[in-house]
Amino acid sequence: MRRISIAIDGPAASGKSTAARMLAERLGYIYIDTGAMYRAIALKALRTGTPLDAVEALTALADRTELRILGTRPAADGTSLCHLEMDGEDVSEEIRTPAVTHAVSPVSAISGVRRALVRQQRAMAAAGGVVMDGRDIGTVVLPRAELKVFLQADLKERIRRRRAELANRGIFLDEEEVRRQIEERDYLDSHRADSPLRPAPDAVVLDTTRLTVEEVLARLLALAREKGAEVPDAL
Repeated sequence: MRRISIAIDGPAASGKSTAARMLAERLGYIYIDTGAMYRAIALKALRTGTPLDAVEALTALADRTELRILGTRPAADGTSLCHLEMDGEDVSEEIRTPAVTHAVSPVSAISGVRRALVRQQRAMAAAGGVVMDGRDIGTVVLPRAELKVFLQADLKERIRRRRAELANRGIFLDEEEVRRQIEERDYLDSHRADSPLRPAPDAVVLDTTRLTVEEVLARLLALAREKGAEVPDAL
């Protein structure tokens, strides 16, 4: 059975994490949420009081942090999320707080932090059979991935999805606040000097605005099959 590497990129709330997780489960692949790794470094920065613009200190922090992705695990809201350990501690839930969400963009823009985490991400994907999602997977982390997909959705739909996601975790924000957060994240991600958010030249761009999760999964499975992956029949 051929086990390929799949890179899924896209902006916040485009549906990439849910789609990537479901795709990995269906294929029997390892799911690697790179955004969770950057969130872990942001969390550690907040815990240690490291300023978010302290380039050398944050680079050193990332260099000495051990991150392990152990598949997925149930979330408090009944869904599933990336099971991430930071220095042996399960931080899967804590990295999803609004404080970490606010801190992750400046942290992830630091070249030294990105280099440290890209090394870990490539090591995780070395054997193939992975679905990795993030913002620079097809362009930087796995430029030779057999399948690259860039998911997008219109802003109104992304706001709706993010508010629903937060509400499921007991966090209620109004529409304008979520709009502000998403637009700020989009700007920072697409304008950073190191590894800006953009589709790889050979990526398949898929608009998920009017697609259900099941429809997105079906399209990804079809693309994986076209690239030679063995796709098991639905259970």
